[in-house]
Amino acid sequence: MASKVTSKPASSGRGEPVTPPIIEKKKPVFTKVGLSRPPQRNTRIAECLVGDETGSIVFTSRNEQVDIMKPGATVILRNAKIDMFKGTMRLAVDKWGRVEVTEPAKFEVKEDNNLSLVEYELVNVTEG
Repeated sequence: MASKVTSKPASSGRGEPVTPPIIEKKKPVFTKVGLSRPPQRNTRIAECLVGDETGSIVFTSRNEQVDIMKPGATVILRNAKIDMFKGTMRLAVDKWGRVEVTEPAKFEVKEDNNLSLVEYELVNVTEG
């Protein structure tokens, strides 16, 4: 059973696989040269808008994921997680997850419910 874009993630931050089609791929955000050992490695990062019939969200792809995320493709995101970036949500798959291309989706993406457009602010609550 696949999770929906607007479903609440599990308490661990990991849930069922998400299967959104790619709506739009943006230009690469940046390429970072890491100082990891051995050997020195470049990190490619790009963002694209993914979604399903419940909503859409920006997906941050890294390295070989950048090549997989093509407009119009449908992918399975295994062990996807939500990262917060400048107060907004971004969907990401880290080294423990997988991005797989699958058969085309049979639904219309709800682009007018983009969860990455909602800004969040951390508020400290004191009891007493």
